[in-house]
Amino acid sequence: MGSLYGLLLSGRGLLYSTIRRPRGLPVRVISVGNLTLGGTGKTPATMAIAREAKKRGLWPCILTRGYRGRAKGPCFVTMGDRPLMGPAEAGDEAYMMAGLLRGVPIVKGADRYRAGRFLLEHLPEYIDPSKMLLILDDGFQHWGLKRDVDIVLVDSSCHLDEQRLFPEGRLREPLRALERADIIVLTKLEGTEPRVIAENVEVIKRYNPSSPVYTAYFVPVCLVDAEGDTGDVGRLGHRRVYAFAGIANASHFRSMLLSLGADVVGFRRFRDHHKYTEADLKEIEEEAGGLDIITTEKDMVRLKGLRRLDNLFALRIEFTVERDFYNLIFQEG
Repeated sequence: MGSLYGLLLSGRGLLYSTIRRPRGLPVRVISVGNLTLGGTGKTPATMAIAREAKKRGLWPCILTRGYRGRAKGPCFVTMGDRPLMGPAEAGDEAYMMAGLLRGVPIVKGADRYRAGRFLLEHLPEYIDPSKMLLILDDGFQHWGLKRDVDIVLVDSSCHLDEQRLFPEGRLREPLRALERADIIVLTKLEGTEPRVIAENVEVIKRYNPSSPVYTAYFVPVCLVDAEGDTGDVGRLGHRRVYAFAGIANASHFRSMLLSLGADVVGFRRFRDHHKYTEADLKEIEEEAGGLDIITTEKDMVRLKGLRRLDNLFALRIEFTVERDFYNLIFQEG
């Protein structure tokens, strides 16, 4: 099956390199993507790039597929002030970004070129088109839209040389696809053995010796309750908690809680992008036995519409990377 999948990818690549050329937009486009099926931190990275762009006087806008969102694009998830649809329509990641970013329009659409054209035709009045920047969320495998910078995130804890193509493994493309990357970022360095990091850098340089490789961390910044109020992550120190997650790399989330000093006495894993029910929530509540319950912000979004638990909190994290990374993608420095 992996060989068949690889053959289909090769055919698609040939199509876009010879017949169906990627189409460009009259603005700078930065793509954030990966080679594996989830777990590298594309959403925090996309939000961090948007925030840094605003700090530098640019007007970032995000184009997203809105994974598992029911709304047919192109359409606005937000025009920069508040979400215009719920997580079921937008997709949990797109909805989360819309709630956390201000002054950043987000357009959902499977065809990112059409989504970009839609955005340009319906651009909010407060945005200066001459300083506009398009950020393509999860765009490395979306070849229909031409981009100026292709950023590829790699989970530093995975052994790249041991990865196999989907469906036998987690690879969305063969490792040689790294040749297309302009910038490569090793993420989730916290807790990863230096030996594994060095081996992954060696593999990356084997396929792409010229593009820069940066390192990034996901830093816990606060706890967030169901009302959106924030609290100090320090409260987790030496505290018995119950945790759950429905993300691609739940083990990394659990390790992060342990690094904060939490005594994780119970932990439950759900499938990535799991749609929670009242029955799930009841089981979680019973298993927690009155302890504080900690989850991810993505999971908290998927609990929207269910009853609220006073002892439920999400751990907010932020993408942290070297300053030269931003200087390069914004062509400054």
